[in-house]
Amino acid sequence: MAFPAPSPGRTIRVLIVDDSAFMRRAVERLLMAQPGITVVGTAADGLEGVQRALELRPDVITMDVEMPRLDGVSAVGEIMQAVPTPIVMVSTLTHDGTATAIRALEAGAVECVGKPSGLSTDLANVGEKLHEAVVRASLTRLQRRKPGLVSGRPMVVLPAAPGPSATARIPAHNLLVIGSSTGGPPALTEVVPHLPGDLPAGVVVVQHMPSGFTNALARRLDSLSPLSVSEAQEGEPIVNGHVYVAPGDFHLVVTREKRIHLDHGPSLHGVRPSVDITLDSVTAVYGRSANVAILTGMGKDGAEGAAKLEAAGGRVFVQDEATSVVYGMPRVALERTSHATQLPLDQIAAALATSLPGLRSTR
Repeated sequence: MAFPAPSPGRTIRVLIVDDSAFMRRAVERLLMAQPGITVVGTAADGLEGVQRALELRPDVITMDVEMPRLDGVSAVGEIMQAVPTPIVMVSTLTHDGTATAIRALEAGAVECVGKPSGLSTDLANVGEKLHEAVVRASLTRLQRRKPGLVSGRPMVVLPAAPGPSATARIPAHNLLVIGSSTGGPPALTEVVPHLPGDLPAGVVVVQHMPSGFTNALARRLDSLSPLSVSEAQEGEPIVNGHVYVAPGDFHLVVTREKRIHLDHGPSLHGVRPSVDITLDSVTAVYGRSANVAILTGMGKDGAEGAAKLEAAGGRVFVQDEATSVVYGMPRVALERTSHATQLPLDQIAAALATSLPGLRSTR
């Protein structure tokens, strides 16, 4: 995605929440060094963070994951209920740290970045990523909503076949692609787990997310889904009933042999992985036997690929504006295609599943 710049004359007011005094100072220095950002306050734990959010009403909050009194996930949940504010999680790149960051995204946070180590080179690198994440977060639209509901409607859940999937390990002759960016992790938890367990297709998920977090996202989706979900590995075959999450910092390409290839080539639209690069390969290999859903996200990644897939006979679904955290990628995909179907998030899973041949009409 093209990196957004703050609006001219607009200052983004940031609250920093971290239990480390060193890290609070480091994050403050990194952000204050960037134009258009000012730090309006800090908090030493989640409980103080909630209180300061209510007092200061910042534009964006950066939030540590593991803190005393009230952890980052709980703090996100309380803030999103009391005073919905865009939150960027600043997480250690450990198994527990990234897993907790994913749960914070589900609770309402909109971005995540790795916590700097304190080395000058690492601080500079993280500073740029943190600045970009804060600017993106400031452009999101948030609203109070109950967990498990979108726009107040119950989620449509497709029943899975009982017992082990009969389609497991069968080479996939059909493929579903799901592309998402800002707001994507919670949206994915309301799509992937609601695909049926006997889905006669493989599924590829391309979520714009830094390296280190996509494996945690895959583990989280796997724990919620009747389908098997994993971070994609080089050379593995695409089979029915399996979801492959593109790893952060790699483009996921589908080969002629219907296997996964991970490409560390140049970023596209400022991102790697790119939905467009995945869709280009999917269109060449699967053609009309593939369908795509473009979910919430900033920018235009996925739009050109969706148009090419549609021209080859595949179907395109886009998330509607009312349920999108950022109505960027879905809007551009809708504009670039001729017959895309726009749907609220709670109808995307059913639309994807029933768009494939071989599913029982009773669904």
